[in-house]
Amino acid sequence: MADAPWAEIREKFQTALALSRVELHKNPEKEPYKSKYSARALLEEVKALLGPAPEDEDERPQADDCLGAGEHALGLPAELVEAEGPVAQGAVRRAVIEFHLGVNHIDTEELSAGEEHLVKCLRLLRKYRLSHDCVSLYIQAQNNLGILWSEREEIETAQAYLESSEALYNQYMKEIGSPPLDPTEHFLPEEEKLSEQERSKRFEKVYTHNLYYLAQVYQHMEMFEKAAHYCHSTLKRQLEHNAYHPMEWAINAATLSQFYINKQCFMEARHCLSAANVIFGQIGKIRTTEDTTEAEGDVPELYHQRKGEIARCWIKYCLTLMQNAQLSMQDNIGELDLDKQSELRALRKKELDEEESVRKKAVQFGTGELCDAISAVEEKVSYLRPLDFEEARELFLTGQHYVFEAKEFFQIDGYVTDHIEVVQDHSALFKVLAFFETDMERRCKMHKRRIAMLEPLIVDLNPQYYLLVNRQIQFEIAHAYYDMMDLKVAIADKLRDPDSHIVKKINNLNKSALKYYQLFLDSLRDPNKVFPEHIGEDVLRPAMLAKFRVARLYGKIITADPKKELENLATSLEHYKFIVDYCEKHPEAAQEIEVELELSKEMVSLLPTKMERFRTKMALT
Repeated sequence: MADAPWAEIREKFQTALALSRVELHKNPEKEPYKSKYSARALLEEVKALLGPAPEDEDERPQADDCLGAGEHALGLPAELVEAEGPVAQGAVRRAVIEFHLGVNHIDTEELSAGEEHLVKCLRLLRKYRLSHDCVSLYIQAQNNLGILWSEREEIETAQAYLESSEALYNQYMKEIGSPPLDPTEHFLPEEEKLSEQERSKRFEKVYTHNLYYLAQVYQHMEMFEKAAHYCHSTLKRQLEHNAYHPMEWAINAATLSQFYINKQCFMEARHCLSAANVIFGQIGKIRTTEDTTEAEGDVPELYHQRKGEIARCWIKYCLTLMQNAQLSMQDNIGELDLDKQSELRALRKKELDEEESVRKKAVQFGTGELCDAISAVEEKVSYLRPLDFEEARELFLTGQHYVFEAKEFFQIDGYVTDHIEVVQDHSALFKVLAFFETDMERRCKMHKRRIAMLEPLIVDLNPQYYLLVNRQIQFEIAHAYYDMMDLKVAIADKLRDPDSHIVKKINNLNKSALKYYQLFLDSLRDPNKVFPEHIGEDVLRPAMLAKFRVARLYGKIITADPKKELENLATSLEHYKFIVDYCEKHPEAAQEIEVELELSKEMVSLLPTKMERFRTKMALT
């Protein structure tokens, strides 16, 4: 070390740390990094005062240093070498400065310089990395390099650094276990060194960050199972060590719920969402971490946005659980299959038994009062697939509550796409609830509610800018009218002599369904109004379904005019023929609509004979 007084070096270092923590918005607007640059200058002074590092074999650049830790980036075990003696202590202090210079350059968006300093830090610590004095610093340097390479989208390099950190933490805890020195302690006098408890807290926080970054890397690599495991571990550790920001924690837990929903692990999804609600409720009420820069609740717009986002996760939970039940219980025409319903009732006991098993313990967040608060939220919402209307209605009402909550923030002015998606989810909740309803008139009213909320949306939408959304809504409205017409026909079939009012109602619903299916199909035409010879893969199935339903709708129009009926049958045949001909030219399309294609072929075969009989009858009369 140079002959500079140790007190001066310590003071400069502590001042540099304080400047590094100054928030960007507290700097002059035109110099957002002013405090960072001041901190950097002091760190460079400290580095100069410490003197140059000795040029031994461990500190010369090596070929494998492109991964910073060389073979150790692969997580191979390290040998314990204590950082003892003046040479070792000097190397460790220089490594601390290189680390902070690296972070400083990354904070000011100078990534290459930041990488250079962090790699120097690792070189200086290489042989001491498992020691009590150096392990925390080494892991932090690797974590930062992992983040840096992740930002460059070099995900495998990021993975190597982060997995190396995880392996080193696990080796240290297994072989040594005592709380290691925090990097800042290398510039503190003995009397100001941290307590064992504080060291442990900081080291565990470093490891929690490591798991958090690994979760993101695995997500990016589409290793979703592993990403969810690491995300869950991170959230659990943050609660255990009381080291979290409520808003961020709640959003991460709600996001994790979506993974469990897609895996059909509804108990786990409900637990994540219930925990998100409870932790989100802490905003502005408790102080959770010493490094919280400002209360998250001080940003009202962000608060309401996050609240809306959590609400949307709840909507998806309720909707997917109901849809999953529908898929399990419907027959081949989409109606309730009573035998399947009975089978699922028999399985209910097994599902209830699982609640008390390891599965519940595996996902539990928090202990004591926090655990009780989460359980209280969970108890209000089922995780079991609804088996009848009453159970489905409970989930529907929960989902609808969160629809209203989400719409408070995601309004049509400013959040067009988000607002429409929430309304579409609301419509979908009504649609799946109608599946459980046995009263056909009430089912009709549910579809009517769907139409009432969807139709106003396309009035305000510019079809040029919102083409895909417009198509979705047109198709959905058409389907709602289609379902209502089928229900009204079924009701009329039960009557001995349907009156003209019912016939008119059926025809009006038919006409409305045709209108919206045609709008959808017209949206596929080119600027010259020509229907495409080859339909895009993304709209192939909806287009074929629309054609099939238009064909069926023309065949369902009730009219006393034989000429008009013949025209309707001809139009119906034209659409059925389109489906058959298109699938012959494009065999891949047949896989998308197997059932509808078979029915279309049947109708192409039958309708000409029916039409000929009709013509004969008309000629005779």
